[in-house]
Parts: sequence; C-alpha cells; structure tokens
Amino acid sequence: MKNNNYGLIMAGGVGSRFWPMSTPEKPKQFLDVLGIGKSLLRLTFERLQHLMPNDQIYILTNTSYKDLVLEQLPELNESQVLCEPMRKNTAPCIAYAAAKIHGENKNATLIITPSDHLIIDKNRFCEIIETAIETANSKKHLVTLGISPTRPDTGYGYIEFDNSNGVVANAAYEVKRFREKPDLETAQSFLNAGNYYWNAGIFVWNSETILNALNEFQPDLFELFANDLSVYDNSEREVNAVYNAFDKCEDISIDFAIMEHAKNVSVVLSDFDWSDLGTWGSLNQHLHKDDKNNSIIGDNVFTFNSENCQINVPNNKLVLLDGLKDYIVVESDQMLMVLKASNEQELKNYLKVIETTKTR
Repeated sequence: MKNNNYGLIMAGGVGSRFWPMSTPEKPKQFLDVLGIGKSLLRLTFERLQHLMPNDQIYILTNTSYKDLVLEQLPELNESQVLCEPMRKNTAPCIAYAAAKIHGENKNATLIITPSDHLIIDKNRFCEIIETAIETANSKKHLVTLGISPTRPDTGYGYIEFDNSNGVVANAAYEVKRFREKPDLETAQSFLNAGNYYWNAGIFVWNSETILNALNEFQPDLFELFANDLSVYDNSEREVNAVYNAFDKCEDISIDFAIMEHAKNVSVVLSDFDWSDLGTWGSLNQHLHKDDKNNSIIGDNVFTFNSENCQINVPNNKLVLLDGLKDYIVVESDQMLMVLKASNEQELKNYLKVIETTKTR
C-alpha cells in the first residue's frame, strides 16, 4: 500500500569532487549539473512521487541546508526536513528517521536513497522498488539494490549473492556478503564471477525490521534514537533530543553498522541506468556530445580544434576554447577550473593545496 511507503532522501553530503560548482555552502545535490533546469535533489524527489504521497517524503540533511531544501522542494513542510546537527555518517540519520516515522506508522516501509544519483528510467526504477518493497515486507528482510557492473570499478562496494539458479533482473536474491572497494585485480575477478553487483546505496526495509536490527547490532544507537518515540513531536523537545543523540552517537555508516552484520538481507538485481555521479567524469557519460565529443553546458561557448572536453560555464559568459583535448572546464561563482581529465582523481589534493595557501 502506498499509504505505508515513506521516502527518505539523504541530502547532507558536501560533494567536493564537483568543485567549483559544488561548494560546502551549496553542494552538488542542490545543483543543476545536467543543465536541464532541475537539481539532482529535485529529480530524486520526483522519482519518489510515483511511489508515495508528497507528505510521506522526508529529507535527511544538515541543519545548514534546511532552507535550500525547502526552496527547491516547496511541496514539503518544515517537519519533513530532518536536520542532523552534526555530520555522523548515514547510520545515525537513518536511525533518527526510522524511529520518527515508526512512531507515526508502525507499518511503515522506508525507501532510502541518496539525493545525488542519476537514474534515467524512472518507470523501471519504480518497478524495481516495488519488488524490493514486497521482499522487505513479506520476508522481513533488509533490502538493498544491486547494479550490474559494467567494468571492474575500484570505487564501489560490491554485493555477493548466490547465482546458482541464474541471474534475473528485478528478482530478489539473498546476500552472501558485502565486499569493500576492491583493488583492480579483485574487481576484475568479481566481474568475471557474475554474482557480484555494485552496491547502489539504495535501501528498502520495514521500519520495525531496521529498528530491530539496530537494537541487535547497535544497541547504543537504538537507545539514543529509538528508546522513547514520544520525543518526535515536531517541537523544541525533538530538536533538543536529536541534538543530544547526535552529540553522543558514533560516526558510522549504515553498511558497517547493520548491513554487514545482519543475516536477513536481500539484494534486488537492478537493470536501470544508474550513476552515483561521484566525479565530473561520471557525469560526462550522460551528457550530449557534439561532433568532436565535447559536452557543453553554456549558451555562448565556441570551441576550435578541441575534442573530448567537458565544459560547464554560466549562460551569460562568452567562452572561446582553442586547442584543448581531454580537459574539464568549469566556471562557477568567480571560480574557474581547467583540469586535465586524466588528473580528476587529484582534484581533492589540489583543493587541499589551495585551501592551505589561502589560509596562510
């Protein structure tokens, strides 16, 4: 029943690898990185609207982003923006949301998704989620979505499952174990084996099931967030209780806290187009290209003798580029980046040098 479906969109990250567009003040989930007039948060919200009413969609974010969320999602009221007063990874904010919603509806099914993933086929996404909902409720399982790997990627965690009866898309399989980000050789062996999928970080579970798992594997988290559900009354009392819980809780991801310990875990094999948009390069494969394989966002960009470039500049900026090959060019808020695409993994290190230099 849709009346029992609740969406939880995690929107608290800082997205530093999308500099200079993404900044701590306005990270990538709030940006129109595709150049289509909608932020990634907005696109995620619109996907979930097909699965539940607007008043059952909650945003998990940092206190500093509350106004941005309400500006981009005017359909929501303030009580649907659950603010973490300090960043403590994904397990505490999920514990908070699960406890709050369970207090409202003991039959709630939670669909938890990051705010900055790109999913092209909305209809197929909803079909996969419906399978996950059925599995979560009929088997009382913690369900995660797995994405069929297209390359031996070392940047993703992997899910191992039993494929002895074949592999069928949109079917649920019991998880054997989660594997951390591998080295290249191990990633290639996962790809060859056929029973390892990328961990998309999208979860579906009944609120009672996740609270039981918290009580079993993370009793301190359960005590802090779920021991007294009456505090979640949208008042100053809730604000104080949440601050106290976050102040005392461990900084830990939901994968380490629960998923790697629980035995009642299933993966639904997903075949929709998916990207976690972790880098400019991961975005580029989804953008329209000209005849020189340049992707261009910006109304006044002129390229000459340039190919395989990714360009994102304001529409009011007249830009001439000559002789660039395999570069990322981005301008935003008085900041300009001209970065060799092959050096993209160095961006975080470059930013550390810039920050150190600025503070001298």
